[in-house]
Amino acid sequence: MLKKLFQSFRSPLRRAPHPRSTPEVLGNNQHSLRRGQISRYAVSVVERLQNAGYQAYVVGGCVRDLLLNFEPKDFDVATSATPEQVRAEFRNARVIGRRFKLVHVHFGREIIEVATFRSHHPQGDEEEDSTQAARNESGRILRDNVYGTLEDDAQRRDFTINALYFDVSNERILDYAHGVHDIRNRLIRLIGDPEQRYQEDPVRMLRAVRFAAKLGFDIEKHSAAPIRRLAPMLREIPSARLFDEVLKLFLSGQAERTFELLLEYDLFAPLFPASAKALEQNPEYAGRLIRQALANTDERIYRGKPVTPAFLFAALLWPALPARVAYLQGRGMPPIPAMQEAAHDVISEQCQRTAVPKRFTIPIREIWDMQERLPRRSGKRADLLLENPRFRAGYDFLLLREEAGEETDGLGDWWTDYQDASDSERRNMIRALNSKDDGAAPRKRRRGGTRRRRGGPRGEGAPSAAE
Repeated sequence: MLKKLFQSFRSPLRRAPHPRSTPEVLGNNQHSLRRGQISRYAVSVVERLQNAGYQAYVVGGCVRDLLLNFEPKDFDVATSATPEQVRAEFRNARVIGRRFKLVHVHFGREIIEVATFRSHHPQGDEEEDSTQAARNESGRILRDNVYGTLEDDAQRRDFTINALYFDVSNERILDYAHGVHDIRNRLIRLIGDPEQRYQEDPVRMLRAVRFAAKLGFDIEKHSAAPIRRLAPMLREIPSARLFDEVLKLFLSGQAERTFELLLEYDLFAPLFPASAKALEQNPEYAGRLIRQALANTDERIYRGKPVTPAFLFAALLWPALPARVAYLQGRGMPPIPAMQEAAHDVISEQCQRTAVPKRFTIPIREIWDMQERLPRRSGKRADLLLENPRFRAGYDFLLLREEAGEETDGLGDWWTDYQDASDSERRNMIRALNSKDDGAAPRKRRRGGTRRRRGGPRGEGAPSAAE
């Protein structure tokens, strides 16, 4: 009896508030969200499922974002109908996934994702059907198709701010996990015991960081406490899934802030081990280059311009490259072959951690290869380089290196002037190069001028560099 009494005082200190078995119900006079803000296709899916006798709600990030006056990127639906029952209701739907079965209902280009209410996995002596649910030895969920009630589903969601259910029929919000409270207090809080939830799915640590950066929230202290210790668990996550998560982290418009949080919680090294080592060895240069690249990425996204993962990964991995190139050159390998072999090694190692597709690894290597070719401008080489389809990406990357403090003997200014010069001016610039022993004399910058990228202000770049 005394033991139970002691535990009753102790437990609130160890855990966040437990999700309610009955929700706090917010009527439409208690919140700003309205049916008209929801995708008409999501409304159609919810109403059709409700008319068929199932429970159905718009749920998760779209509800959270609309309450914060952000535009949702998509709309999700949670329902009591099984994936097969949902599929039977919609001819334009298909069941996807094995680890976590979902239904995608297609309306032209828009997809409404429909998930069946999930329940907790069996614990202790309860039997677990391996075809529906499975965990590994560390507790990570390998399969999650145990269905339950709305209340079960709310407790299974990761963060309180994502456990909000909007009923389109009466504009009520059902809040099972104090999510509205945490939105008001700008907190990212895990539902349940943080350590257990991270062990179930270590990617939740990355999601906590992503939401904190995107929303400008803080990670609640109990939810933050285990992250540094559990960060190495990310090495257990399939590399293809981690690549997708990295794109979400750095293409959300808050890449620079995300990077700082990844460093703060020791999550960067499990994702980019070679870059993390280079950052430790040369924090000033590597940090400036990565931060500048991420700031440029955020600016492009803010301006509605496209961004390619190839340029982003080229910048994130570049700090790990020069030392390897220097080592190979020290063994007698010429500069360009040394760059190519070092690039192959760095990218191959990174792909073991995040499975970067070949459609991105090829341009990464081409961007890096241009860094060795851009100083070689004598004769017809400069004009041939201008015609190279990767010239613009390589040129932008050169300017990024210079912005990070790398000394290139004015190479970026030379190429900026060369692109804007007439044919006769270009010949004079090449002759000036040929008159120097080192073959790399820069043209003097025009008085009062400022360096700019050809085709637009600094930071905007051309499609080849960022698309």
